[in-house]
Amino acid sequence: MAKNRQRKLFTNISTHQWSDGGYVSSAWSHVVFEHPKTFDTLAMDPARKKEIKDDLDMFKNGKDYYARVGKAWKRGYLLYGPPGTGKSAMIAAMANYLDYDIYDIELTSVHSNTDLRRLFIETTSKSIIVIEDIDCSLDLTGARNKKKAAEEGKDKKDGAAASGKAGGEKRDTSSKVTLSGLLNFIDGLWSACGGERLIVFTTNHVEKLDPALIRRGRMDKHIEMSYCGFDAFKFLAKTYLDVESHALFGAVGELLRQVDMTPADVAENLTPKSVDDDADSCLAALVKALEEAKEKKARGGGGQEEQDEEEQ
Repeated sequence: MAKNRQRKLFTNISTHQWSDGGYVSSAWSHVVFEHPKTFDTLAMDPARKKEIKDDLDMFKNGKDYYARVGKAWKRGYLLYGPPGTGKSAMIAAMANYLDYDIYDIELTSVHSNTDLRRLFIETTSKSIIVIEDIDCSLDLTGARNKKKAAEEGKDKKDGAAASGKAGGEKRDTSSKVTLSGLLNFIDGLWSACGGERLIVFTTNHVEKLDPALIRRGRMDKHIEMSYCGFDAFKFLAKTYLDVESHALFGAVGELLRQVDMTPADVAENLTPKSVDDDADSCLAALVKALEEAKEKKARGGGGQEEQDEEEQ
């Protein structure tokens, strides 16, 4: 698609910006969006990549369709999978493909449902609204009620002592965004303000999310970002080493069927580390890394899954 405007990456850090009437408060601040990732350089099965691009094309050209069926011109995407599988890279590729701005919401910095609504109102059309690692951002399930009940007793015990201290009450700056508030943000009445917006959630643990949050109609398309398969490896080998076949491809393919390795780790092993590195040495390094992961898995070390847990 033609790129004919300077796109922006927004974050919900409160700022003051100059206007003709003086300084005014803004819910968003931004930088120029210049991420290099595109679908051409995204390590993914070509058929799945085409499916996603076709879906994006249908959305971008779907103004009349959405009006005809009586739906707000927006679409939800859920990107889920282990760390290092390319969820953030997918968002960048989507923005570059559609020529959209990105609004990256840090939910823990949003103090209330009202503030969340205000953020949405101040977004523009032709944009992607992103909440990354939504399972870690807020407690949006029944666990919040259990935590609140457990803390109420402690608050009562500490209340008298706290009120007697000098300096007054400490302002509560924690987020009060609720599951209901987030659901209204996605598909309530206010979500129909404006048009041509994608809403993207990412998570490493889709099983932790409330089903109401990710059902179709809210998160319309679910995209699993998985460990590196042989097709993705061949794409990375062509991209990083400019090779389409090699004697070690068979060994790599066999090992990838036995152990899990993320595209990010595969790409790192294929990256030349010195001027002396070439396709032979980089592929040998990848085979060695995969064999070590296989040995660790055989010893019960957990391999990639254990590494993923350490990153949480």
